[in-house]
Amino acid sequence: MSAIEKIHGNYVASRRIQILAGHLAGLLPPGVSVLDVGCGDGSLAKLIQDLRPDVRVRGIDVLVRPQTAIPIEPFDGTHIPAADGSFDVVMFVDVLHHTNDPLVLLREARRVARHSVLLKDHTRNGLLAGPTLRFMDGVGNARYGVALPYNYWRREQWQGAFRELGLKVEVWQHKLGLYPAWANWLFGRSLHFIARAGVTKSSP
Repeated sequence: MSAIEKIHGNYVASRRIQILAGHLAGLLPPGVSVLDVGCGDGSLAKLIQDLRPDVRVRGIDVLVRPQTAIPIEPFDGTHIPAADGSFDVVMFVDVLHHTNDPLVLLREARRVARHSVLLKDHTRNGLLAGPTLRFMDGVGNARYGVALPYNYWRREQWQGAFRELGLKVEVWQHKLGLYPAWANWLFGRSLHFIARAGVTKSSP
């Protein structure tokens, strides 16, 4: 593990997951069932359940690690192994930019979700956004064997995908405060967002 990876693990990752859990837990309706797609070791899902005991979270991932915080089932990365409308909320946290086409899993999420799709990801907007995001991705994920296609969408692409799938954006947050002040000017900015997109009756 490099010195940068150690700093990330000790000072950035733990803070990030706590703050993310708070944001996401606050956007979940009461008593919902949640499918966390690409949930890693399940630590974030466990924190959300601790904050929201009324919420039930199930995890799936392409790479199931030997030790996980919640039960996690494997899936093939393109087809969500669940029936239509079988979960209230489908959640992706920094997952879709690891796919070759985020629209594939977004469409699957629309199929499976009854209420909404909850999403944390990046926007490739602003000065040096692409190189900065690639650096963050490499530090945070390369050692775990996570695929790194660096497929970052601009905000306009995310919004277009939601419209195409008939998902109505109810919440869009980009000031998340994930990093300490000394790092936020470089790694925070408007590179991150959380969105909740509601499933409408007229959705495809």
